[in-house]
Amino acid sequence: MQLKHFSLKWLLTGVLFALPFCSQAAPQSLDNVIAIVNKNVVLQSELDSLMHKVQADAADQHQSLPPYHQLYKQILDRLIDDSLILQLAERQGLRIGETEVDQALASVAAEKGLTVAQMQAKAEHEGLSPAEFRETVRKELLISEVRRNQLRQRINITEQEVKQLAKLISEQGNKGQRFHIEHILLSLPSDANRADQQRVTEKAKQLLQQLKNGADFHQLAVAESADNKALEGGDWGWMTLEEMPSLMADAVHNAHKDQFIGPLRSGAGLHIIHVKDIQGQQAIELQEVNARHILLKTSVILSDQKAEQMLKGFLHDIQTGKSSFAKLAEKYSDDTGSATKGGELGWANPDMYVPEFRDMVKKLPIGQISQPFKTMHGWHIVQVEDRRNQANTPEALENRAYQLIYNRRFAEEAQTWIDELRDEAFIQIMDGSAK
Repeated sequence: MQLKHFSLKWLLTGVLFALPFCSQAAPQSLDNVIAIVNKNVVLQSELDSLMHKVQADAADQHQSLPPYHQLYKQILDRLIDDSLILQLAERQGLRIGETEVDQALASVAAEKGLTVAQMQAKAEHEGLSPAEFRETVRKELLISEVRRNQLRQRINITEQEVKQLAKLISEQGNKGQRFHIEHILLSLPSDANRADQQRVTEKAKQLLQQLKNGADFHQLAVAESADNKALEGGDWGWMTLEEMPSLMADAVHNAHKDQFIGPLRSGAGLHIIHVKDIQGQQAIELQEVNARHILLKTSVILSDQKAEQMLKGFLHDIQTGKSSFAKLAEKYSDDTGSATKGGELGWANPDMYVPEFRDMVKKLPIGQISQPFKTMHGWHIVQVEDRRNQANTPEALENRAYQLIYNRRFAEEAQTWIDELRDEAFIQIMDGSAK
């Protein structure tokens, strides 16, 4: 088992458009369609909601935003991208259940030091009802799962690449610098004509000069960047060189704090990079877990509810001594690779697992068996048998190397994938323009 890694909008639009023809109805404000994306639409209310969230977040963090028309374009682009991804999820039959939403809410709340109720109250203050808040979380989870699944299919990593990087990490003493990166992408297709190349190049140079003169990076990124971090101000967070896309890593390698780099050319366009901060020579911890699990895959015969009930029964049988984890795994687990070994997964870096499984084995106390939980593979119970820090074993170094290469390829492919989705789609902005 590789743990590692019809539209309601149309219905709503139809109802809203029908309102003026109902003579007895009270006056209603129309929820205007602002874009058509294949068979779906983007509504004004969706844009207003995301606009409000971006503005509230910027105010909380004391960050500036670009003029309204520039922010409007970025938010509309994000909603179009989200619509394309959600339509792909619908075609693939992917769903996010209530349990997964509950788990995500609990996880995010814990990270923020809040309760789920406090987080929901904050969302209500920003104008989202509890149901709307849950639906927003559900969509974000679904978008994340589709993106992860699609990009994983595009990433090929050879054994030789892994061994070479593992050797490099070992030779460096398993230490390295981390860089806090900010990024702006100006779209420029590889087959762009000379006039477009000159126009975008000139714009990149102007932006670079503005930044060097003290312009706010967050504001310019929100206004101008075409990458998927635009609404976050182009903030890519902390990364090692091995985790960055190759173009970025090569440029940042000998950079200093607060340096602006660019414009750099790639197949996606022109890039401007800001090295916001650098942390040097920090040891990279490589923690491994030795875990075992039982997996039940849902089907037309086995529902989510039934799978969860069965696993709760297994958990009761193990805790009361009626059966053992190993025997139940051998008899019932749908992970054939581990079932024959009593559910044993062996020593592994938790980051190699899908997010829900990774988070569970990271936080679960040694010896304790989890409550049933769901991932993209099905329903699980898992037990962490032991943990160890293995910074220098060949296996640990190769696991680390694989994950670093995967993260880099993921970042490199993400923008190309969404550009391809857009190229294949019918998109009409309601000013008459279409593609």
